[in-house]
Amino acid sequence: MSAVGSPKPATPLGPRARIAVVVTAVLLLVGGSVGYVMHARQRTEGQRTEADASFALGGPALYFRDTASGRVAHQPLDGARAPGARTAGVRTAGARTTGGPACDRFYASDDGALCLRARPGVLPKTYAIVLDRQLREKRRITVPGVPTRARVSVSGRMLSWTVFATGDSYATTAFSTRTAILDLRTGYLIKSIENIQLTIDGARYHAPDVNYWGVTFARDDNRFYATVSTKGRTYLVEGNMRDWTAKALRQNVECPSLSPDNTRLAFKKKVSDDPAAPWRLYVLDLRTMRETPLAERHSVDDQAAWLDDDTLAYALPGASGRGSDVWTVPADGTGTPRVAVEGGASPVAVAGTAG
Repeated sequence: MSAVGSPKPATPLGPRARIAVVVTAVLLLVGGSVGYVMHARQRTEGQRTEADASFALGGPALYFRDTASGRVAHQPLDGARAPGARTAGVRTAGARTTGGPACDRFYASDDGALCLRARPGVLPKTYAIVLDRQLREKRRITVPGVPTRARVSVSGRMLSWTVFATGDSYATTAFSTRTAILDLRTGYLIKSIENIQLTIDGARYHAPDVNYWGVTFARDDNRFYATVSTKGRTYLVEGNMRDWTAKALRQNVECPSLSPDNTRLAFKKKVSDDPAAPWRLYVLDLRTMRETPLAERHSVDDQAAWLDDDTLAYALPGASGRGSDVWTVPADGTGTPRVAVEGGASPVAVAGTAG
C-alpha cells in the first residue's frame, strides 16, 4: 500500500503514444530551428541591402566601405568638384556619416550605385545589387564566386563587376575570374565577357585560360578598358560595346581606372616576383602611351579611383588592426601619399550634381 502523500505511479505510455510524443518534439524542434534560421536570414538580408532613410548619394563627398561595420559611409570633400575639374590635393573634411547599405565592394556615379555583397557558403555566391540615388535596391543578381571589383560609368548606365570563381588573390596564378557587364538602359546583362572577340598583336586570340577583370568605362558608355590574362601574362585591353570587340594595347597592366577627362589610366603594374609586394601604382597617358610611376611605394592590390583629374584614391592594409585605410596620392608622380580615411575601402568621389 502506498504511503500517504506519495506520488501516484505514472501510467506507462503505449507504443503509439510514445511515437506521437517523439514526433511532436521533433516537429517543435525543427519548426523552431527553421523559424530562427528564416528570421535570422531575413534580418541579415535586410542589413545587407538597406540604407538608412536619410542616407543617399550627394556631395561633393567621398563614399567608401567602413571596414568596422561593413556598411557604406561618406565624408565631405573639401571644395566643390566636377568631372574634369582640376582641383589638386582633394581632401576629406568633416565627420564620417554612416548608415549606408552593407557591401563588400561598392562603387557609384552621381545617379546610382553598385553594391557587391558576399554570401558565404560551401559554394560562395555574390549578390550584385543595383541601387538608385537614394541607395534603394532596384535589381539584384546572384552570381557564383567571391566579390573583388565593381565599377559604374559616369552616367550611371553601365555597371560591371568581377568575382573570383576560384581563388582569392591576383598575386597567384591559381585563380579564375568572371566579369559581367550590365546595361541599365536596355536591361541587357552579359554574364561573362570572356566571349568577346579578342585581338592580341593584331591577330584573333583564343585560349581556354583567358580571364578578364577590372573594367573601367569611358564617358561615351561604349568604350571600356579591362585587364585580360592568358599564358601567365596580363594585358590592357580596349573594348567596344557596340562591336563587341577588344584589342590588347600593352602588357603588364592590371585593374585600369580611367581618369575623368578620359586621357589617362591609373593601373597596378607588376614590378616584383615577391608575392607579398608584387605591384606598384602607375598612370598611363593614352595619347603618348608614356607610363609614370606614382609616389606610393607600397604594393597596392586595388582598382584605384580618381577623385578628380589630379588625385587618386585606393586602399592599403590598415594600421592599428584596421582592415584597410583609404589613401590618396597625386596622379602626376609628385607629392606624398596620405591617409584620407582610416578604416575604409572601395573609395569613390560623388559630386552630387545629378538631377
